[in-house]
Amino acid sequence: MDGVYDIFRGGEKIGKAEVRRQGLYYQFKCWCDLTGTVIYRVTVSCAGQIHNLGILAPEGDCYCVKAKLPVSRFQGDAPMFAAVPRHPEIQGLWVPLCPEEPFAYLSRLEQAVLERRGEQTGLRFPTAQ
Repeated sequence: MDGVYDIFRGGEKIGKAEVRRQGLYYQFKCWCDLTGTVIYRVTVSCAGQIHNLGILAPEGDCYCVKAKLPVSRFQGDAPMFAAVPRHPEIQGLWVPLCPEEPFAYLSRLEQAVLERRGEQTGLRFPTAQ
């Protein structure tokens, strides 16, 4: 499994993952080109199992994560790496936050996720299931 692999976000190639075996462990070093507006984590899937490598953090002009996992967790197929948002995308109502306007959704704040759209900050409320 030693080598350098592409990291994908959806179908877009956004980075590289370097894998090196060190004894009974694989050492992973991942770096991606991201804007920093959304927090991403890197996952590696192999033989139907998905392993979380951690949250990408700023390092110089890119975002990186390093991890070490036991070789025994990886069997079979070549690994596939993905950058996924820390919080899954929530479908539903997006309400911009405006300090000068009353906020009509106070009773639903526990369900809200803070989200930025460009320069505007707002709250996203999931749709009722």
